[in-house]
Amino acid sequence: MHIERMSVMVNDQSAALTFYTEILGFVKQHDIPLGEYRWLTVVSPHGPSTVELLLEPNKNPVLNGAERTFQHAPFEAGIPFAGFRVDDIQAESERLKALGVRFTMEPTEAGPVTVAVFDDTCGNLIQIYQV
Repeated sequence: MHIERMSVMVNDQSAALTFYTEILGFVKQHDIPLGEYRWLTVVSPHGPSTVELLLEPNKNPVLNGAERTFQHAPFEAGIPFAGFRVDDIQAESERLKALGVRFTMEPTEAGPVTVAVFDDTCGNLIQIYQV
């Protein structure tokens, strides 16, 4: 069994694509129109292109708004939705701040890791960590 795709709910797929590619540095993998929305994935420029992050729209008529509650509750509680490993958390957090990224938690030592949390501007808190 392998992890090949994870989803992050976003409130605007175009804005999410811009943030995840131009700010975070991921690379667009798939952009397939599906009616009103898209099958939109990004990958790390450093890892296998088989591990994708799906920028999932938080509007699904089948779920009747539950997906927005699912996204909103962790955000309001300050809980990051996803985490990305970085080699140098101080340098990465400074780079992101220079690009206007808002951190809700500065780099903080937590045992054997250092963690920081930022707002992805699309409805999620994202953690970066250095082991």
